[in-house]
Amino acid sequence: MTVIKQLNLIAITLLLSVTSLTAQESRAQRFERIEAEKIAFITKELNLTPQEAQKFFPVYNQYYKEISTLKHERRGGSLKGQQNLQSQRLPGNTLNPNNHDVLAFDAKELELKKIYRKRFASVVGEARASRFFEVEEEFRNYLLRELQYRRRDKEHE
Repeated sequence: MTVIKQLNLIAITLLLSVTSLTAQESRAQRFERIEAEKIAFITKELNLTPQEAQKFFPVYNQYYKEISTLKHERRGGSLKGQQNLQSQRLPGNTLNPNNHDVLAFDAKELELKKIYRKRFASVVGEARASRFFEVEEEFRNYLLRELQYRRRDKEHE
């Protein structure tokens, strides 16, 4: 069996085993489970080799940290976060801490994605780096569907 087939088999097995957990879990445990599932999903969808995955995920973790911070600030995060965003704002965008400029947040998010697409490309190539953002959205949609199924199942119990 080739390395890629082994990696895909491991990713699928992890994905199925993680989704089959139905016991109550803490918020931290649920977050860790979802993160593991996301890693398996990204690995499978981008066909990452073990060597690529080892290089890709530290870059991804930094991207995730920065994009999460930005989204937190957009939702009205701390003043520190707003000051941080202001210090990094793009030329021509104004951001009043009391009046969130949606376009400034969108522009910053786009800029981050462009920066990280280049960083991802240095590890996995242009095509898979661009595909990453589609895969990320596919995973979010997968999570939303799972949530809807679980809510529907609870209603019918």
